[in-house]
Amino acid sequence: MSIQDKMQSGELYLPSDETLLAEQYRCLDILYEFNATRPSELQKRTEILRRLFAKIGEDCYIEPPLHANWGCHTHFGRSVYANFNLTLVDDGDIYVGDNVMFGPNVTLATAGHPVLPELRREGMQFNIPIHIGNNVWIGAGAIVLPGVSIGDDSVIGAGSVVTKDIPSGVVAVGNPCRVLREIGEKDRIYYYKDRKIER
Repeated sequence: MSIQDKMQSGELYLPSDETLLAEQYRCLDILYEFNATRPSELQKRTEILRRLFAKIGEDCYIEPPLHANWGCHTHFGRSVYANFNLTLVDDGDIYVGDNVMFGPNVTLATAGHPVLPELRREGMQFNIPIHIGNNVWIGAGAIVLPGVSIGDDSVIGAGSVVTKDIPSGVVAVGNPCRVLREIGEKDRIYYYKDRKIER
């Protein structure tokens, strides 16, 4: 099994491999270009993201600075919005659906390290993909850990640490993140606490 295959399979591997580092630096140079753009250079930002990401759909907007271990292992659908300081620990693949919103300072981390101290001393790492469905909102400062899937239409509360899968159509909050409630009829009436939707 090649080092690239180990990276994407969940197996332990050494991320300090020279061939991996050369490719990673190429990606990080592209990321640097993105973060150095001016606010008025929206078309340039889009073009850079097409070079950086594995896939990026139409009408995506990512507010710099963007942080990524690679960038090229991230797959975005259409109309994804990311506020400041989205961090993609994308040593493994990250899949994001359509119409997803990220608050500021969200971290998506596919990479982990063994608990056994000897293996950590060697620098061993593993990666497990993250899957985020369509129309998901992830609040400010949330952290999504390796292997997590978040279902369509769900909301992850600000500051949550998502350690396990979250189903579709729920509000989930906390550390560790747990389902608080299903999205329901009340949400058709109120958009925030006692503030009514007026249309």
